[in-house]
Amino acid sequence: MDQYLKEQKAWIDEKIYKKINEFTSEGRLRDSIIYSMKAGGKRLRPMLMKATFESFSDSDPLYVSPAIALEMLHTYTLIHDDLPAMDDDDMRRGRWTNHIEFDEATAILAGDSLLTMSFELISSDPSLSSEQKVFIVHQLSRAAGPKGMVAGQMWDMQYEDLETDVDTLKRIHSNKTGKLIAFSIITGGYLAGLEEGKLQKLKEIGEAVGLIFQIQDDILDVTGDTAKLGKATGSDESNLKSTYPKLLGLEGAKQEKQKYERRVEELLGDLEADETPLADLIGYMSQREY
Repeated sequence: MDQYLKEQKAWIDEKIYKKINEFTSEGRLRDSIIYSMKAGGKRLRPMLMKATFESFSDSDPLYVSPAIALEMLHTYTLIHDDLPAMDDDDMRRGRWTNHIEFDEATAILAGDSLLTMSFELISSDPSLSSEQKVFIVHQLSRAAGPKGMVAGQMWDMQYEDLETDVDTLKRIHSNKTGKLIAFSIITGGYLAGLEEGKLQKLKEIGEAVGLIFQIQDDILDVTGDTAKLGKATGSDESNLKSTYPKLLGLEGAKQEKQKYERRVEELLGDLEADETPLADLIGYMSQREY
């Protein structure tokens, strides 16, 4: 799996940097965009889209532009998350955040550029039909907008330093993290030609995987290896954040994650996809150590 992830990341990075150079002009703005794109992300979201497509189709890879667009949009969210008005973080993945390396205005514009480029990339792809473009743009804008990720970010800020409960935490992360992960899986299945009933199962898988991913993040903040994580453990507790281990205890958090893992296994079985690239990648995300 480590070799697979390395190969997929290299493929995605090559496509991303090619498109950034094509869609931007040389200068400080491009430098800022590329700086954050090179900040060391795993590229799991585009990998999920590719793995889903390949689990159900062996036809031409229609997922390329949507997968790259998704990673661009995800990176925009990280740039804006780090800003002083939001999380006010100086470091991300062991490097200065964009607004520290450049400046706050440049960071905002770099994020804006990645957001808008993502939709330009999808809408200008000659391999996609007009119907496919409309579907993907609609799904992505909903997943990223005020009924999706942006809502999750808003609730996350509102509940910062406040006591919360598991249902509220689930609502926050289902939107902030889960909606874009669900988009990646739904879009891979849609482009593979799956019918509506199967897409609904993929949507439920994506929503569950988003929660699995977040719960594992919270568990690693308690039990993880700092060298592997690339950041200090215990930061959530020191920042007074509500997490699954804090609300349920470490064992309770693991049991909560297992509940979603069992549902994903059941749904993959319904789709006859329990021995596919998608199943393998979800398994890795559930048990990852960093």
